[in-house]
Amino acid sequence: MLKIFNTLTREKEEFKPITPNQVNMYVCGPTVYNYIHIGNARSIVAFDTVRRYLEFLGYDVKFVSNFTDVDDKMIKEANKEGITVPEVADRFIKAFYEDIAAINVQKATINPRATDNIQEIIDFIKDLVAKDYAYESQGDVFYRARKFKHYGELSDQNIDQLVEGASEHVGDTEFSKKQDPIDFALWKKAKPGEIKWDSPWGEGRPGWHIECSVMSTKYLGDTFDIHGGGQDLEFPHHENEIAQSEAKTSKKFVNYWMHNGFVTVENNEKMSKSLGNFVTVHDLVKTTNPQVLRFFLSSTHYRRPLEYSKANLQKAADNLDKIKTAYNNLKFRLDGAEDASDINDIQTQVAKIVTDFKTAMNDDFNVQNGLTEIFNLVSLANNYAASETVAKNAANVILEAMVKLTSILGVKLDDQQDLSEEIQQMVDQRDEARANKDFATSDKLRDQLKDMGVILEDTPQGTRWHIND
Repeated sequence: MLKIFNTLTREKEEFKPITPNQVNMYVCGPTVYNYIHIGNARSIVAFDTVRRYLEFLGYDVKFVSNFTDVDDKMIKEANKEGITVPEVADRFIKAFYEDIAAINVQKATINPRATDNIQEIIDFIKDLVAKDYAYESQGDVFYRARKFKHYGELSDQNIDQLVEGASEHVGDTEFSKKQDPIDFALWKKAKPGEIKWDSPWGEGRPGWHIECSVMSTKYLGDTFDIHGGGQDLEFPHHENEIAQSEAKTSKKFVNYWMHNGFVTVENNEKMSKSLGNFVTVHDLVKTTNPQVLRFFLSSTHYRRPLEYSKANLQKAADNLDKIKTAYNNLKFRLDGAEDASDINDIQTQVAKIVTDFKTAMNDDFNVQNGLTEIFNLVSLANNYAASETVAKNAANVILEAMVKLTSILGVKLDDQQDLSEEIQQMVDQRDEARANKDFATSDKLRDQLKDMGVILEDTPQGTRWHIND
């Protein structure tokens, strides 16, 4: 039985999808004015892992994640470069897809763009104005936050204690137009030279919060199963989404709210673009194996903070290498192996590990406890690979379980590269030197290969190799 920690209730709740075997899930995507940094990637990977586990359980997951492709930061970047806002968006959306592919994140079912939904946004705002949840003021439209009786419940805040300027997406100049300091913008009057659209309130553009309410309900319905995002989005963004959506539909907006923890750097400081302490995925994958980065991001429970450091990246690399080495060592033993008539013992051990893995993950996607079971599988693989004889069907039971469980974390075990002809010749020459007890030549070739990034492992069954990450 899967349980999810619901930010709204602050309790773990049994997961019951609205439609059996179907999960409708929305995760707030990036504002595409720059490359995604590790903090962004943490959220992307966390919810990709959640999605993968739900699919492992047999659910058909409809996964929607938006692009915010118009806001103050987009306009500022476009003006700085002397290009249009759509040109900025197109460039960084392309980069986004390249970066998430590098760290093995599945594409969303739908990635809607705010600017493709302007009419739907206008219609949504018109409905809120008609219901007196919103009002026009000097070309802007604001939401009456105090009128929504549940405002503040998601972030556990008292509405009377909320302060002005809670969101960096709302400029100070707007406050003079508001009837109440905590009201927030649904539509912003266009400034000279800004990108704009016609509306009943004059030329302008959408506010940040309204975009996600419109795009999530458009593709997933008035009420859907899971809404995810970073911890920093609880207030005001997700709080405002609830207020807007439920005021319009008079229905519960989301059944389960999930928020991932921050990525921190030195002095436990949150990583963010605004603080200037971020590392982009685009740059990091040039010097770090993307699989190591993926494993680093996915191997901590999604609600816990994750400390980014070279030491922690190296620890992830070492642990991933243990998993891959165990997998490749056992796979190496398949050569010449035959099926056994009785593999019940191996099947029983693997089945227990898989069951215990599911028990761990069913507890609010506890990947750290799940990893304990993956390493139990690693130990089983290592022990079986060291056996005098290996049965092909028994080994495959272990190997298939390793692939299945690690794939939930986005790890690819079957990604061994082919050696170039030159390197393969050097490996063969070393094997020949060892057979002839020419250990000086053997050691020399081994060191040369190591300098070329090829690590050799001598096993009773022959020489194995892997590329050094």
